[in-house]
Amino acid sequence: MANIREIQTRINSVKDTMKITNAMYMISSTKMRQAKKKLTDSEPYFYGLQGEISRILRHIPEIEHRYFDAREEIPKEKRKIGSIVITADKGLAGAYNHNIVKVEDEILEEPGAHKLFVVGELGRHYYANKGVEIDTNFLYTVQKPTMHRARDIAEVILSQYERGELDEVYIVYTRMENSMLTTVEKMKILPLERSSFNEMKMPLSIHREAIALYPSAEAVLDSIVPNYVVGMIYGCLVEAYASEHNARMTAMQSATDSAQEIIKDLSIIYNRARQAAITQEITEVCAGAKAQKRKRK
Repeated sequence: MANIREIQTRINSVKDTMKITNAMYMISSTKMRQAKKKLTDSEPYFYGLQGEISRILRHIPEIEHRYFDAREEIPKEKRKIGSIVITADKGLAGAYNHNIVKVEDEILEEPGAHKLFVVGELGRHYYANKGVEIDTNFLYTVQKPTMHRARDIAEVILSQYERGELDEVYIVYTRMENSMLTTVEKMKILPLERSSFNEMKMPLSIHREAIALYPSAEAVLDSIVPNYVVGMIYGCLVEAYASEHNARMTAMQSATDSAQEIIKDLSIIYNRARQAAITQEITEVCAGAKAQKRKRK
């Protein structure tokens, strides 16, 4: 059994660690709430864009546009597939990063020429070590997602798609269902699918006036779709950021609970050692007193 001083030192060390985990929990909690508020504030605008695209497709169902071109003439094994993978910049978030790269690894096993666009330091290190090709100009952090960063990402993706360097683009991110459940989502960004705009359900209280598409419906889509893609990417960035901090909150809470259990067990050991030390001292005092009595006799 360790001596009292060693046990006390370990208890103090665990308490110091628990202070850190508590602080990280509070920081992640604040950042998660801020991220969810930013997403809520921006949602009406992008839902409006989605509604306008749905109206155009509903009124002009025969319209053809490059952002809706599935390029079906290209066989699967020759298709150029891009994946935007959103990981964290650091660990201490449980299985958050592992779950993301697991889904992306499944995508990489599918037929076709794959190209990765990784957001987050851990994801870049992981795929660099595996020897997977990564767009080296795509160096973005996941901290504090902004609309400007989403526009930069969308510009890169849209330009490569228009030049034929990409035939499909997916984004892999983590969506937070609630405070206890997060799921890794694989969402197709390009080409857009008409079916995803067929189920738009607008509130009855919203007035829909007649629209004029000037100079043409194609030109309107040229303007609306890039902004819609920006909104999709921004939403995924914010969702992933909130999910990361939610995962970190869970991990830090678990670490804090474990620290409390360790302190509880160490306190019991400390008290036993202290009682044993006191008992030994009392025994030595009694033995010394008896020895003195014998000498006097």
